[in-house]
Amino acid sequence: MTDSPSVPERPSTAGPAGKPEPEPDAAGGSAVRDTEAEPVDAVPAPSAARPSPHVEPPHRGAQPPPVRPYPEPWQQWQPRRPEPPAWVGEVRPEPPAGIRTATLWSVLATALLSALLLRDGAGVNLLLVAVPAALAAYFSAQAAGRLPRPWTLLWAFGGLALLTVPALRDAGLPTFLAVVSAAALGALALGGSRSWTGMLLGLPSLVGAAGPGTVWALSGLRERAGGGRGRVVPVLRAVAVAAGLLIVFGTLFASADAAFAEILGSLVPDVSVSEGPWRVVLFACGLLGALAAARTAASPPRWDRVTVPPGRPRGRTEWALPLIVLNLLFAAFIAVQLVVLLGGYDKVLAETGLKPAQYARQGFWQLLWVTVLVLVVLVVAGRWAPRGGARDAVLVRTVLGALGVLTLVVVASALRRMDLYVDAFGLTRLRVSVAGVELWLGLVVVLMLVAGATGGRWLPRAVAASAGAGVLAFGLVSPDALVAERNVQRYERTGTLDSEYVRELSADAVPALDRLPEPLRSCSLRRIAVELGRDADEPWYATSLAETRARDLLAERGVRYVASCPGEYRYER
Repeated sequence: MTDSPSVPERPSTAGPAGKPEPEPDAAGGSAVRDTEAEPVDAVPAPSAARPSPHVEPPHRGAQPPPVRPYPEPWQQWQPRRPEPPAWVGEVRPEPPAGIRTATLWSVLATALLSALLLRDGAGVNLLLVAVPAALAAYFSAQAAGRLPRPWTLLWAFGGLALLTVPALRDAGLPTFLAVVSAAALGALALGGSRSWTGMLLGLPSLVGAAGPGTVWALSGLRERAGGGRGRVVPVLRAVAVAAGLLIVFGTLFASADAAFAEILGSLVPDVSVSEGPWRVVLFACGLLGALAAARTAASPPRWDRVTVPPGRPRGRTEWALPLIVLNLLFAAFIAVQLVVLLGGYDKVLAETGLKPAQYARQGFWQLLWVTVLVLVVLVVAGRWAPRGGARDAVLVRTVLGALGVLTLVVVASALRRMDLYVDAFGLTRLRVSVAGVELWLGLVVVLMLVAGATGGRWLPRAVAASAGAGVLAFGLVSPDALVAERNVQRYERTGTLDSEYVRELSADAVPALDRLPEPLRSCSLRRIAVELGRDADEPWYATSLAETRARDLLAERGVRYVASCPGEYRYER
């Protein structure tokens, strides 16, 4: 029988009295090691603080690594916050550089002018408020190293040109469209977008930049208050002294001369205590708007990086067959229109039982919707068009080009119907507006045809520019002035006039209505004269040029009181 291998004995550390001798610990002290309580072959108990086998134990004298606590059971079941999509990081603007002092002064000027000028109405005051806001954006873009490009200058000057419409015209609809379009063009100038996504989201992103712009301005003010107090305080002191001198000496000069007092009173806005809350709201709106513009100009969102992938290409038969059938339907309709135009108009009216005005009015609205739907068809068909090679490209251009050309003929037919209807019943605001929309839709079809033949990278900007130019032309022409002119010409030709309708027009119509004979002239101008007299105390910056001219004409010839208006004629609406 063989002997089992013996375990080597550990050296004894017992002291003179047979007790275990203390061993030095890691801290330099001593610890009693009880060999009986912990045998050599004993396995240590598992512990949460024991390092895993693949981690080296700490050296003697080093602190053990901190133990990472396990999550609580209720924390393991908490839903994780979803991460934003990848495109959010792509379009997020870069952190802008510090705000310039010139930008801060321009923002402050915009807020003050908003509080002082915008309470009394719309006129040249909108342009006066927009100028310092544009300067704030320019200074921010210059600090960020953004150079103006041709399209940027076109959007900027186009927006300012649109703001001249409230200063020139009195009608409400052209003013509203001009202000909204000016804001949209300003957003394009600040963002510099070239895609459809940037065109559509430019104005909402500008509104959303008010919060980041405020934080950006406060950060710049804190930096200047901490390190540049010696430069800011003298400037504020100089502004306060200048304001005090103007108030004191301006009051003395106004009390000394009545003519100077009248001029000064017409130039300085009349601010009362009761209007204080409204002035505060306007100040805040001007401040936030200018900060949003400056922040966007310094670091605009990059919407052009968001690309919409094209649709899955369809087969030639699946794609082309519905469009060819639609083209044949358009061709048949146009052939019927040519037959009617060449001599079958009376026969069509006799068979349908419609009056000429009913035939024209009914056809115009249907053809307007046809034009709108064709634009949708062109966009959808271009998205899912076959893209297999040169033959597919020729097929797409031929089919869509034919549909676009046929649509232009439909647009011409719709405008011809509107012209017939206006000859029968006169011109109104609604008819001017829808005819202008139809003209613009036809222009969009032409732009899409050219883009399909030459490439469409410029198409979004061209459509936006055409819309802005259309709104500007609509405002400068003034639908009220055009309606009054056409109705006066119709009265001179037929002897009929709807005086009840023309009384609802704005001051833009006064030069044309002033040519009517009495008492029809006074009957048509009576309501306009009352409104202009009620608003006679409006300041110069809230009065349009059309209102000023209308007051001069009415003051020169006056308006009589007429009990009943002769020659009234109701339009068939």
